Amino acid sequence: MLNGKHIILGITGGIAVYKSAELVRLLKKQGARVSVVMTEGAKKFVTPLTFATLSGEPVYDSLWLNRVGADSNIAHINLSREADAMLIAPCTANVMAKIAHGVSDDLLSNLVLARDRGACPLAIAPAMNVQMWDNPATQRNLAHIIQDGIHIFGPAHGEQACGEIGAGRMIEPTEIVSLLPKLFTSQSLAGKRVLITAGPTFEAIDPVRGITNHSSGKMGYALAHAAQCAGASVTLISGKTALPTPYGVTRIDVQSADDMLAACQNHVAGQDIFIAVAAVADWKVAHVANQKIKKAHTDDVLSLDFVQTPDILATIANLPNAPYCVGFAAESEHVIEYAQAKRIKKNIPLIIANQGPATFGSEYNQVSLVSAEGVKTLPNMRKDVLAQQLIQAIAEQFRSTQK
Repeated sequence: MLNGKHIILGITGGIAVYKSAELVRLLKKQGARVSVVMTEGAKKFVTPLTFATLSGEPVYDSLWLNRVGADSNIAHINLSREADAMLIAPCTANVMAKIAHGVSDDLLSNLVLARDRGACPLAIAPAMNVQMWDNPATQRNLAHIIQDGIHIFGPAHGEQACGEIGAGRMIEPTEIVSLLPKLFTSQSLAGKRVLITAGPTFEAIDPVRGITNHSSGKMGYALAHAAQCAGASVTLISGKTALPTPYGVTRIDVQSADDMLAACQNHVAGQDIFIAVAAVADWKVAHVANQKIKKAHTDDVLSLDFVQTPDILATIANLPNAPYCVGFAAESEHVIEYAQAKRIKKNIPLIIANQGPATFGSEYNQVSLVSAEGVKTLPNMRKDVLAQQLIQAIAEQFRSTQK
């Protein structure tokens, strides 16, 4: 989502400036072009040379002087017209006050005021002492900033450089990078609540063994992130994965299919959309051994009795006042045929079908959207990009049911 985007990164004078260096590196890794604008306060903590080296571009640091090594007239106009978005991280209480009241006494504040708000969205990542953050003046300024349509990333709660503990820490660079796509995403799910399942389930055989599958959870987590970027309040019910929780998403960890069903039933009330992405085991052993099953002889044959696990998607879809339900079908053959049969059996409007063995653990996926209207096959693409497209498609289908 950030590949090819031109981001203005404003850096203001706070100890969290050290995080901004990593932020530039991560943005560049995502394929973004980064133009750094530093205030005089920021240069007291880190030199412009650091950011020029990391960004690969000269740094803007004065309203009155051109960038060193580059020609730039009327920087506060030209630069803002070239950029796709503007981010201030860290953003001090002083700069928040300037933004709230339209003060423009340096290059960064002039850029904020002169930007085309429709073409260059702005986000800030506040960073300050807890008492400064909680101060009524800062909170009034925050309310003004939000009312003006500016995005707020954070702050986090924790130990601060001064030794105090509370809200005011700048959120981590990885979290900021995960939130930036929101600036380029249609808020098609604003105000909506979305419940998503992801990852594999694990069905115990004994205390140390069990049945699971190769699902990495990447598709479900990408959808949770995409839904959050589209403005939704997202709850993610996840089997065991090695993935970090998408920022702003509520995550509930489960193990078995029974655990996942119980969690879905506990959280489905008030949800607008339910997306069942998890690779749920279809079978579990009828009787779980209390102790580890020992291998007594090399020629022993172990026999296990299996029973079916609960059908989570069908259970949720058939609830009174059920949310709009979307299923995933990971098949190894007859993908479309089996997906359409699954959709009809479970009584849901949309199934997203794919070749399970081809996508488990991969960064890429190719899917088909299967509904009563027909089949739409999407090209193979990265799961994070695919998730953005799927969320927009799901949002359109959901809106059509609300008319």
